[in-house]
Amino acid sequence: MAEISDILDHQQRPIRSIFVSSYIPRKCGIATFTKDLTSSLNDLNPESTAEIIAVDHDDSDLYYPWEVKYKVHRDNLDSYFQAAEYVNQSSADVVCLQHEFGLFGGDAGEYIFSFLRNINKPVITTFHTVLAKPLPANKIAVQRIAGISRQIVVTIPEAKERLEKQYNVDKNKIVIINHGVPDQAKANKINKKKFRWQNKKILLMTGLINLNKGIEYVIKAMPEILKEIPDANLVIVGQTHPDINKSEGEKYRKSLILLAHSLKVEKNLKFINQYISLSRLLSYYEACDIYLTPHQDKEQISSGTLAYALGMGKACISTPYPYAKHMLSNQRGILVDFANSKQIAKSAVTILRNPELEEKLCLNAYMIGRRMRWPRVAERYLNLFRFNTRTPIISNEKNRITTSTVSNR
Repeated sequence: MAEISDILDHQQRPIRSIFVSSYIPRKCGIATFTKDLTSSLNDLNPESTAEIIAVDHDDSDLYYPWEVKYKVHRDNLDSYFQAAEYVNQSSADVVCLQHEFGLFGGDAGEYIFSFLRNINKPVITTFHTVLAKPLPANKIAVQRIAGISRQIVVTIPEAKERLEKQYNVDKNKIVIINHGVPDQAKANKINKKKFRWQNKKILLMTGLINLNKGIEYVIKAMPEILKEIPDANLVIVGQTHPDINKSEGEKYRKSLILLAHSLKVEKNLKFINQYISLSRLLSYYEACDIYLTPHQDKEQISSGTLAYALGMGKACISTPYPYAKHMLSNQRGILVDFANSKQIAKSAVTILRNPELEEKLCLNAYMIGRRMRWPRVAERYLNLFRFNTRTPIISNEKNRITTSTVSNR
């Protein structure tokens, strides 16, 4: 039998990981997710920091940081074969794929299979989208990736259930790991002074702007909110999504501004049309009274912006997309129907007029947020990597190799 010290050393052995994902400075939620996750992984696993294979666009002129060791050109099939060769020649123990439809080239992202089926390393895949009613091509794509992957990671139980029932994925392959959040103290609105909002009630939305955000329904709710809370202001932080901007420009944002003018609430609406640093973003979270995600995508199984609001301990109002429905249960927030401005207005007024309710929602949000801190999430990923790269432990007793292995379940 191996000695306890051998087992502990084995459990703490360095893991060499390669992440395949979009990556900063690309303006993309998955790029930010991967940066935050790998930064925390590196703190826990400093002897072997994570490498990145960044999925890039052929017309991109992005300058990537040092941890990006290789680039896959999204729409170049040969690039995926070459990336597989790079991985096979590396000393990596595990490959972690961050999957989202549209991230990879080909029909339903099929080019990624040319990479996956040609590498000789164990694959852990995080699915950021699991459609309840997928198109045939999307269903086949998920099934093929799941078949190649050693483990699948999702953020909520409903995504796991979808994979089991809709895609026939082996339940033993699927692991639930929370979306991570910064390790912050509970917000106390001290930053209101920083933004000169001391005498205002701030409703906040953040993230890349697109039609699915449902911003128009909050703007339509503002006249009713202002009748009861005259000092209420809606602040929207974020640029238009780059893909939307490329195809449509600022059409959606301009329509929102026109809507605010027609409802005579433009003085209570502020756009921060910037892609800002994390520290400044967290300052906006700290300064707000209510955080909103009235998203119209009924399939959404993950939301970094809502996760951050929970981590900061904010009172939240959201539509019941799967991630919000799960995370705001047990009085951690208020859910409203899709496309329902009246319910948004009623919920906002109820929170702002009831300090005890607001504090209860904030505390409940913060308590679950403590479980979602990036160091804790990274530890779960690292344990998963170690479990799937198990090696025999050498026993000091007669220098024999034991047949047992150690896992971090």
